[in-house]
Amino acid sequence: MFKSYDDLSDVQIDVLREIGNIGAGNAATALATILNEKVDISVPKVRISGFDEAVNALGGAETLSVGVLVDFFGEARGMMMFLLKLDEAKNIMDVLIHDDDGETDENGLSEMKLSAIKEVGNILSASYINSLSVLTGLTINVSIPGVAIDMVGALMDVPIIEFGSIGDKVMFIEESFLGETNDISSNIIMFAEMETLKVIMERLGLEL
Repeated sequence: MFKSYDDLSDVQIDVLREIGNIGAGNAATALATILNEKVDISVPKVRISGFDEAVNALGGAETLSVGVLVDFFGEARGMMMFLLKLDEAKNIMDVLIHDDDGETDENGLSEMKLSAIKEVGNILSASYINSLSVLTGLTINVSIPGVAIDMVGALMDVPIIEFGSIGDKVMFIEESFLGETNDISSNIIMFAEMETLKVIMERLGLEL
């Protein structure tokens, strides 16, 4: 019986990787629109990994990062977290917002820039959800995003608490966006309910 990511076959994992690849391409298009410049994308690395492996790949539990978390629900349910290292998040905001005289927090970000980061994360996460919806024909809604700046270990605690009871694996996507003025490395972590994975595979003709 299918109970966790560990029960997925190699073919089914490849299907998830392909969904991640398509989502990354759509995210590059969205980012090009946000930055108003041409954005290419390296071949994304999409893998099924354990929580600890994902945290290490993100630079370790103590790496200061920005996380944008959205819930998706409807005919598919889960969470998606968009993660940027703090320095790279600041670089994006410098491109987007040139004149910002607002007060900054202890991380050097104003309320305006933090809000903009939330919107970028929301748009990029939605690119993946939309790809999944188009490929499967499922109706999927996305919540209002939440944004936080913290160490990677702390950021990952929320989805781990929510989904840790059904396994310790996630879909982990590493990608590099290559712009005309900035190169941006980001990560997407997707946590899907087991029933959602089952429905996805059935829609794609790969029953579990």
